[in-house]
Amino acid sequence: MSAPDKLAGMSDAPVETPESYSFLGPTGTFTEAALAQVPQASGKTWRPVNNVGEALNDVVTGRSVAAMIAIENSIEGGVSATQDALATNPGLRIVGEYLVPVGFVLVARPGTTLAEVKTVAAHPVAYAQCNAWLTANLPSHDYVPASSNVTAATSLLETDAAGRPVSPADAAIAPPTIVDHHDLVVLAENIIDNPNAVTRFALVSRTRSIPEPTGADKTSLIVELPSDRSGTLVEMLEQFSTRGVNLSLIESRPIGDEIGRYRFVLDADGHVRDERVADALLGLFRFSPHIIFLGSYPRADREPIDYDPRYADDVFIEARDWLRGLIGGEPETSAQ
Repeated sequence: MSAPDKLAGMSDAPVETPESYSFLGPTGTFTEAALAQVPQASGKTWRPVNNVGEALNDVVTGRSVAAMIAIENSIEGGVSATQDALATNPGLRIVGEYLVPVGFVLVARPGTTLAEVKTVAAHPVAYAQCNAWLTANLPSHDYVPASSNVTAATSLLETDAAGRPVSPADAAIAPPTIVDHHDLVVLAENIIDNPNAVTRFALVSRTRSIPEPTGADKTSLIVELPSDRSGTLVEMLEQFSTRGVNLSLIESRPIGDEIGRYRFVLDADGHVRDERVADALLGLFRFSPHIIFLGSYPRADREPIDYDPRYADDVFIEARDWLRGLIGGEPETSAQ
């Protein structure tokens, strides 16, 4: 990984900014592990940031060409901070997704024992993923939220002028690799409640180009309902079900302007260039007052999309040709 941006020497010549990628820092986070899976990011500048809003702002302003952000967890579901940020930062596209297995340890300052732990620092998502273990082993603990798992751990080492710890926490939930970078001791290993937990990350950029379909793709959208009345959610979902498009993610987020107003974050199986997905989006456009297209991109697992042959591309094309023939006065033919 390259060093952080540095100012070039004073000169009248234009300064070229190194190509950079933003991620939730500091070094050692799961987000950084996701960014390490991106071939084009190798050898470029990696910029650690404090939160998803800062990461996306880097992309919007051009400070970074892309940002890696956590978008979904197999236990906790969608990451609400990411969903809200994508809904309020126009012009962004997801260009790839990456999966990172999640595991945690409980760490503390050297000399601390598990029996002495009264307060635990952790990122909210990590805390929720370890809740059962904490309840069983530290039933009376207090909780201190942190901006990242690594920050939760490194805050234990911060001291004031007198050398006293600044953080009120006695221990922190962190990635297992934390002890390779910081002087901390592991009080307990494998504290995550579900050992099969995986976090899904998205690489976000400003590109307007859409990659070619691979047969194993995903299309992400944010959709607002036209009104708060009975049946509107069903009408939105019917745009996909009647075209044979499966939705692998459906989550609601409040718009914030009044009670009862929600936007929906959707992941549809397939690519916008797939006829069934394109037709669903056309129906959605007629239905919804506001749609944010977040992109079509290859699935991280590369598993081909399974769909009913009735919704294959050639079926849609044949149907349009049939209708065109009717309008043009051509002799009618029966549907095959």
